Amino acid sequence: MSHETQVILDRVVLVKVEANIYGARKKLKKEDLVLADGSKLPPEDLASLGSKRLLDPDKLTVFNRLKKEAERICLRVGTRFLGGFAVPVESAASITAELERIALEFAAAKTEFIAGYDAAVTDWVVRHPEFAGIIEQAVDSVEFVSTRLSFDFLIVSVGLPESLPPADVARLESKIGSLSEQMFHEIAVDANLLVEQSLLGKEQVTRNALRPIRRMRDKLDGLGFLDHRVAPVVSTIDDLLARIPNKGAIEGSILQEILATAMLLSDPDKTRRHGEGLLAAQPPVVEEAEEVIEHAESEPPVKPTLVFAETIPDSPDFTDLFEGIFDDELEPESVSVSEDWALGVLLDKSQADAAPTDDSDEDIQPDDQSDLVAVTADGDDDEDAVEHSNQDYWF
Repeated sequence: MSHETQVILDRVVLVKVEANIYGARKKLKKEDLVLADGSKLPPEDLASLGSKRLLDPDKLTVFNRLKKEAERICLRVGTRFLGGFAVPVESAASITAELERIALEFAAAKTEFIAGYDAAVTDWVVRHPEFAGIIEQAVDSVEFVSTRLSFDFLIVSVGLPESLPPADVARLESKIGSLSEQMFHEIAVDANLLVEQSLLGKEQVTRNALRPIRRMRDKLDGLGFLDHRVAPVVSTIDDLLARIPNKGAIEGSILQEILATAMLLSDPDKTRRHGEGLLAAQPPVVEEAEEVIEHAESEPPVKPTLVFAETIPDSPDFTDLFEGIFDDELEPESVSVSEDWALGVLLDKSQADAAPTDDSDEDIQPDDQSDLVAVTADGDDDEDAVEHSNQDYWF
């Protein structure tokens, strides 16, 4: 097993959610149908009859809702993996607490459903009296239905036995190697929903639009060990969030920057290329600079010369990262900012360092707890980042 694979396995746990929901359906049989004289059903190799409902499907809505909620909780910090969810180890405790809550709600809903099961079937028959016979002959017992309603979860660590054949090791490494691709895909789905439902065609939005951005940011940050290109993308989002006004509706150029960032995140390939481009723009490694200094100290004093133009490469061109992002949606004449505004959104780190504002070091404080959640677990992170700007990415 490669070192990278082992590092990932050491930093995640596998969460398996098992939610079984009674379907309240049975296969529709030929004898259930009343055909007119001369009518003929197609053969089974051509068409199937489908199924019939045994009770109102709304009675089962609560169970489907709880199952989807459990999946959303896992996807909020993790990504799909081996039929479950790969979740950072540090998030296991909070995930466990929320899934235990869902298990209790599921059990309570099951008790209520079982208690009213017979009445629900009777009500369904009354609503469809002409088909009462085919419903009643297919009804399941309460005991059987009870076995078909359950919710449970399991959180385990993933490892490989030492005697595993090389082919199986390679197979697992392939699955682990695709985790970052799956993560970027899930981020893209969420970002596209944000763009389509909340941002496109809007002149202003409420602070609720920040919630999806923050959730995507936190997920990327928590799973950053899956791909080295994630860290600069998180930094890009942090820079944007730090410049959003504390109060009032979000509009104008800052709204366009949010739209640009969301549209970037909605394209997995461009997101990866953006992160890779920012990494390539970083300054030379500090250790190399230290070696030069030590070597200089060992030599006799000489007249200093400026060599920065030779040792520091020109900033790469990132304009291709945004090719096609705003085609047919935003015309340059209709935007009040410059033609390079989208590039400014994604590379604003260098601009913020070059021209700090009076409020650039201030953390955003939510004016409405229901509309704004913390960007990071520690509210002092943004302030520290600004004060140590020399550690940030160089453009």
